Amino acid sequence: MESQSASTSISRRSLLHRSGAAAAAFQIVRPEVARGQVKTKLRAGLVGFGGRGRQAIVDHLTGSENTEVVAAADIFEDKLESNLRWLREEPRNAAVRDRVKIDPDKRFVGFDAFQKLLKTDIDVVFLATPPGYRPEHFEAAINAKKHVFCEKPFGTDPAGVRRFMAAAKKSEELKLTVVSGAQRRFDRRYVETLDRIRSGAIGDISSGYAYWVGNPVIQQKVRDSKWADMTWQHRSWYSYVWICGDQVVEQHLHNIDVMNWFLGGHPVKVVATGGRCWRPGDEIYGNIYDHVSADFEYANGVRVSSYCRQFPAGAHIYRKVGEMLSGSKGRSNCLDLANPGSHINPYVAEHTALVNSIRGDGPYVNHAMAVAESTLTCIMARESAYSGQEITWEQAMNSTLDLQPKKFGYDLRLDVPPIPQPGTYRFS
Repeated sequence: MESQSASTSISRRSLLHRSGAAAAAFQIVRPEVARGQVKTKLRAGLVGFGGRGRQAIVDHLTGSENTEVVAAADIFEDKLESNLRWLREEPRNAAVRDRVKIDPDKRFVGFDAFQKLLKTDIDVVFLATPPGYRPEHFEAAINAKKHVFCEKPFGTDPAGVRRFMAAAKKSEELKLTVVSGAQRRFDRRYVETLDRIRSGAIGDISSGYAYWVGNPVIQQKVRDSKWADMTWQHRSWYSYVWICGDQVVEQHLHNIDVMNWFLGGHPVKVVATGGRCWRPGDEIYGNIYDHVSADFEYANGVRVSSYCRQFPAGAHIYRKVGEMLSGSKGRSNCLDLANPGSHINPYVAEHTALVNSIRGDGPYVNHAMAVAESTLTCIMARESAYSGQEITWEQAMNSTLDLQPKKFGYDLRLDVPPIPQPGTYRFS
């Protein structure tokens, strides 16, 4: 997909057909296998051995018999070892645990653990750390010529996403496979509905709607007195903007990515509002918002309304996660036009597609640029809500905003910026 905004003269129908990052089912190019050969079994390594990382291993090994997981990296040894035990001891993992072969000398701990892992003899790497690290880790993986399963989102600030985009272009040139954790792209219901919509099933698209309303994600409710700021913020990463991106980036990306995917491109501008209604002001809840509402405008005038909201855990609340497109002939929730019986587990299907793409047994898949654009789309909404400004795609692509710390270490002090207030906070 293009990284610059398209002409405003694009028609609704032509915008639908513009996307070069459609579902894997629509790709026809076969990949060049790294190092020019296909091994009997691919060797995989994991960076980020938390809940997402360990489940990625299970889904990957469930989706293909042609892979072994042989290396792992995390900044916390207790996380790595406890989740490795879970893989080996949890009864429901019985079918895959024999292919988890992570020897002690292939377990790397520390802020440079990902670099050590990438020097091992692996073919594919899973990137499952908190998203603040995604640009640096993805860039390093592509420079090491590894195929990648990359959890979403692909960064938390414009500087990081541009860094990711540069590596994405290189991954395409090297014909490396990149599969994202935006699993709807591998859900047959979405893929088949997209095909029907592109064939005119609901006519010309006039508007879209995206929702994620649910409960918050809280990893740590108590801070150990031995944890310095940086250690604490890593263990409670979902509450801090620099490492999480806020809910609209980290969670709502799934729905906004569907909008970009189905519409065939990114928006040209956004106006958003948001704030904190119930999240207390203590460190457990960090400096993210608990709701953001955004109005996106695409190049052809199509508008998308998006809304994400987290309510207190345990509350009896309204919940909604999904998408809707309205057209001149009807509307669709983006998965209702599929053939009966089309549903398969997309979390497993994305890993099957990953292995098939690497081995050349299936279509070539590289979603790096497409999901990077969706990540920047979400960041635009966050920054508009934080600042009260209208944010354009060009502004986001040229922004100097870089949230990443300049030093890393377990004992470092890391001050938390205040909760953003429109009129005071400025996007630049």
